[in-house]
Amino acid sequence: MSNVETRPGIVRLGVAPIGIDPRHVHLSQEHFHLLFGPEAKPRRLKGVKQPGYYAGWETVKLVGPKGELPNARVIFPCRTQTQVEVTRTDAIGLGIRAPLRKSGDLLGSAPVTIAGPLASLTLREGCIVPWRHIHMHTMEAERWGLKQNDFVRVRAGDGSGRELVFDNVWIRAADWYALEFHLDTDEANAAGLGPSDQIVVVEQMPVPSAYGSAPEEFETPGWREFINP
Repeated sequence: MSNVETRPGIVRLGVAPIGIDPRHVHLSQEHFHLLFGPEAKPRRLKGVKQPGYYAGWETVKLVGPKGELPNARVIFPCRTQTQVEVTRTDAIGLGIRAPLRKSGDLLGSAPVTIAGPLASLTLREGCIVPWRHIHMHTMEAERWGLKQNDFVRVRAGDGSGRELVFDNVWIRAADWYALEFHLDTDEANAAGLGPSDQIVVVEQMPVPSAYGSAPEEFETPGWREFINP
């Protein structure tokens, strides 16, 4: 486990566990059935920390002008709009210019082809590099003096010489979220982070100029039953 939170002299708002996101896909119901068949149903592989979400056994291949990337995991439940999330390294391999965006902010994002076992489809837009962010419950955000759409500075690393400070980390606070810092594999590898590590939220930051407007948070269907069965 990372021990940066124990170092003296670090002003902090709190400590959060991390979730490392490899390339993955959120499919609409229509696109799920197109790729996997009209009678297909999602097959649960494992749960993830955010209530109501889970990783499926289903994977797809991402295809761009310069290359292909296999085994992009499908995350359920289905959404109203298909969204593909990749790293900068993935985007270079595909030969696309996937912009840095917040989840759901897809207007003008990169095109990409998604190949499934039964069909393929090409999105005119929908592929992004996701903005690193921290999920947290609204009550937790209040305790830290934060709210939805705030930004913070984060210190990450294991003391091995790969420590990094991440600026402009987006706060996603909602009643259906559990505390977790989400970053992609490029960012995690740069800081030498593993899945059991933690990060320190150092301080609040001004809203970055590239922020733009934020879409409404996607409320996971069934999250209330998940928390209160």
